[in-house]
Amino acid sequence: MAEKPLVIFVDDEEPVRLSVRQWLELAGFAVELYEDASRAIGSLSRDCPSILVSDVKMPQIDGLQVLRRAQAIDPDLPVILVTGHGDIAMAVEAMRLGAYDFVEKPFSPERLTETLRRAAEKRRLVLENRRLHSQLASASGIAARLIGTSPAMEDLRRDILDLAANPVAVLIHGETGAGKELVARCLHDLGPRAAHPFVAINCAAVPESLFEGELLGYERGAFTGATDRRIGRLEYAHRGTLFLDEIESMPLALQAKLLRVLQEKAIERLGSNKTIPVDIRVVAATKIDLRAASDAGKFREDLYYRLNVAELQLPPLRERRQDIPLLFRHFAEEAAQTYARDASPLDDAAIAALQAYDWPGNVRELRNVAERHVLGLRAMSGPLAKLTPQAPDGAEATQTLAASVAAYEKRCIELALAESKGDVRLTMERLGLPRRTLNEKMERYGIDRRQYLQA
Repeated sequence: MAEKPLVIFVDDEEPVRLSVRQWLELAGFAVELYEDASRAIGSLSRDCPSILVSDVKMPQIDGLQVLRRAQAIDPDLPVILVTGHGDIAMAVEAMRLGAYDFVEKPFSPERLTETLRRAAEKRRLVLENRRLHSQLASASGIAARLIGTSPAMEDLRRDILDLAANPVAVLIHGETGAGKELVARCLHDLGPRAAHPFVAINCAAVPESLFEGELLGYERGAFTGATDRRIGRLEYAHRGTLFLDEIESMPLALQAKLLRVLQEKAIERLGSNKTIPVDIRVVAATKIDLRAASDAGKFREDLYYRLNVAELQLPPLRERRQDIPLLFRHFAEEAAQTYARDASPLDDAAIAALQAYDWPGNVRELRNVAERHVLGLRAMSGPLAKLTPQAPDGAEATQTLAASVAAYEKRCIELALAESKGDVRLTMERLGLPRRTLNEKMERYGIDRRQYLQA
């Protein structure tokens, strides 16, 4: 169970303090009471998970001074001021100084608790984003490149460090967009070949008619159009690393020639009889079961064993959902720096949507969503497009308040269903709604929970 939000309440009248404690504890808050504002301020820290509520008219230190001193400790700390002597000028000044809200006595318990719930959610998001930022800032070495705290990523980083210093061939298995080339670059950069070339070839992108010349190179006059000598990729990768992405796309005839190069550690340029020694480490990547392709005769078995001396399994993003907020924050900060924009944090509902989505495009798709978020653009697909669309400026300005509230309420229910994978009980707990009320709202908004069910 999550910890209760902490409210620090400051008032010089004991009956007020005691009654407010009773209300708030019944509403699910933890409460600390202070008569002395200085002691209350002394209990604050930059990362305390609390909300400060202070009376304005008090001896020695008034509420506006409390606000200023609290903001000196943490400008993002929600401060709510309460007074029975307030006027418009005081409210304006309090809000100008950065107060989260201003409540006049006498106030209803419901009014105060609703304000506190919103403030507690804001505080939780601020602290969560600080935590993510701290994790990114403290990461170094391979952890700063292969981001994530999930067990799968910890295992992957450990395996890469073990293999980096070893010159054996490595076969990387992973879905499209999962980061196979980044893993290959880590193997290269963290090993003894880092000072030499890293040469990447996407085997699916090179036309078959050009593949041999691309790999081996050619002499002038080797064929029509060969007006100059060309150094091939294999020769250029000498003493470095050759990365063969989508190796399953390499034509069978060229697989035989690659195998020969790897066995003899030498090449012959097209149009030449001269043998040129090459010392290369080969890292290949595939998105299919290469052993099954070999058994089916679609990939050379001997080349498969040559490439698969060691193998790395790169988990898809849907299998390491706990890494998604950290990755999103990283990509958003990169985009903010590139485009000179602010990386505004996501709210809890949007983060839940990110983690509930299956990410068929993996990390590449997540980066795209983060960049569009920073640019203020509607996501083309995925969780933010379906569940939390960002309206263009002014798009909802003509909606009535009732229509805006209804649209927001519908989105909240959809997000809760997505996060709980259609489980009504978990959805009720998340939204704090009884079953009957949830059913009525789902019927009103035409929400079918079956579309969120997962087998």
